[in-house]
Amino acid sequence: MIAINARIVAFLLAVVGPSLAFTTSSASTQKTQLQLSSSIGERSSENRRSFLTKAVTVLPSLVLNSPSASAFGGFTPDEKGPLVYGDDLIMSQKEHGTTASAVQSDLRYGVSNKLADKICSFNRVFAEMGGYFEGSTSFEKDVRNLVASTGGPVTFYDSVSGKPLFEAPKGRSVDEFIEESKVHGWPSFRDQEVVWENVRVLRSSGETVSTVGTHLGHNLPDRNGNRYCINLVSIAGNPISQ
Repeated sequence: MIAINARIVAFLLAVVGPSLAFTTSSASTQKTQLQLSSSIGERSSENRRSFLTKAVTVLPSLVLNSPSASAFGGFTPDEKGPLVYGDDLIMSQKEHGTTASAVQSDLRYGVSNKLADKICSFNRVFAEMGGYFEGSTSFEKDVRNLVASTGGPVTFYDSVSGKPLFEAPKGRSVDEFIEESKVHGWPSFRDQEVVWENVRVLRSSGETVSTVGTHLGHNLPDRNGNRYCINLVSIAGNPISQ
């Protein structure tokens, strides 16, 4: 049941459009709230409210009747490629939530350290706001500049460990990578762009994590194969010298 619930939350996050996101209140209260924000294409606010009402009505039956969490959404994971599954024990409790330490203090792209720490180490299903990487970070500008200056893909590092997690774009242009990410609201990677030495997918839920226990996002397969819908705050780290 937990696995199916996680899959349903992930599906709503990245396929349908609404985002369940962490926001924080003032320092005096220090309470974590869940904020529902959405933009479903060009639908009116009334249509969006109607959609969400119907979704809340339908979700219980999906939870009870879904034959497989991994098949939720109509597409199953492509296991013929390089996808590497991991054990749920990767996300066991450690010194700092699911990781041994907090996120790095000097994260890239201008992301929020407080938000990054919550998403990376104290969370299993929720995400930054949909479109977060577009409105308040230097993600697109930095990616385009790096690809233009180096002629190769950009490496994205674990915000906690500094290990490389993704290299993109690969097998497509930077325009295609940015466009797909914008369509879904979060940086979106394909199999060939994952550094599988440091990334695992949990079979029970599709949750995508780093080998050190950092929550990254979810695998939400579509007709083109596996698509890893990833929080920018989770992959904004700096490489650690060996």
